[in-house]
Amino acid sequence: MSASYTGIGVYSKNFTNAFSGSINQASLAQIKEAGAGVYGERRFLLKELSHYAAVISLPSKLGGFGIALHYFGGEQFNSSQIGLGYGKKLSDKIDIGLQFNYNSIHVAGYGNSSTINFEAGTLLHVTDKMHIGIHVYNPVGGRFGKGGNEKLASIYTMGIGYEASDKFFISTAISKEEDQPANMLAAMEYNFEKRFFARLGIATATGNYFFGLGVQWKTFRLDAVSGWQAPLGFTPALQMLFRLHEPNQKQEE
Repeated sequence: MSASYTGIGVYSKNFTNAFSGSINQASLAQIKEAGAGVYGERRFLLKELSHYAAVISLPSKLGGFGIALHYFGGEQFNSSQIGLGYGKKLSDKIDIGLQFNYNSIHVAGYGNSSTINFEAGTLLHVTDKMHIGIHVYNPVGGRFGKGGNEKLASIYTMGIGYEASDKFFISTAISKEEDQPANMLAAMEYNFEKRFFARLGIATATGNYFFGLGVQWKTFRLDAVSGWQAPLGFTPALQMLFRLHEPNQKQEE
């Protein structure tokens, strides 16, 4: 559920956050201040299916840089990833991005294995309100083990977002994972007076519904998230976001 919830604002300019750069690296080109975020979920209330993520995004004169850390699993089986991403603004209409990842898996009784892969994305700002994005994950490579028999899946995603106002945003994306059926993600976000937030959405391939409520206090935002997938059940999650500078009153208004 993590990518579905944290990636809602990717196809926008005003609803992005520190996690957006790990979903489509082109969004790193639009960041204006340093930020960070942490996310944790206990999938179906099982400790062995816990997922944790931490991200940092940093703007510079050369473009935006991002660091993303992911950990999934428990003691018997777990996987982790650390990625370094970069996004650059080509023009007022086009942004591009690239990320390299170091992946590791651990299986009790079998040991560890690791591999390197990459992902890339682009964002097209059709108008100030409409944005389209394309992202490819692991198009080549990414194989574990000496014989390379275990391969990371390739994933191709295309999405579109529309900012109806500075308070309301909707988006939809279609992704195709290797050897899996296509998945459509539809989501929306509404901001109440720049202090309170609500997000909801659905991922069709897994029948996963999710809903989140957030509150902003100065440079800190906290989201409480709930997901449901029949017949497996409930997934609770928390997201915390941090910004380096507190926005001034004029920006808030």
